[in-house]
Amino acid sequence: MLIYKILRGPEWDAFDAAGESPGSALDRADGYIHLSTAAQVPQTAARHFAGVPGLWLLALQADQLGAALAWEPSRGGVLFPHLYAPLRRADVIWTARLPLIGGQHQFPPLE
Repeated sequence: MLIYKILRGPEWDAFDAAGESPGSALDRADGYIHLSTAAQVPQTAARHFAGVPGLWLLALQADQLGAALAWEPSRGGVLFPHLYAPLRRADVIWTARLPLIGGQHQFPPLE
């Protein structure tokens, strides 16, 4: 199963250059990296990144993240994937830009 992480442009640049990331400021404050399923990620974009240009979408294979991945309740008790380890470039299956068109982020086909 693929799960997803949204990064702002500067976060992506730093992550791509370093090969790993402790996540966004929110991730670091919460102590884990916030991830989403294919069904959740458009709502995540709308809720936390509304109108933000220059976003990147990263796809990760959930099974390859091992014990560092936990499924925990969030938004109304729905389970979300949380990564209790740095995000590593080696774990990213693919990336895509999320263009902002008419105020909406345009997603590639998701699994």
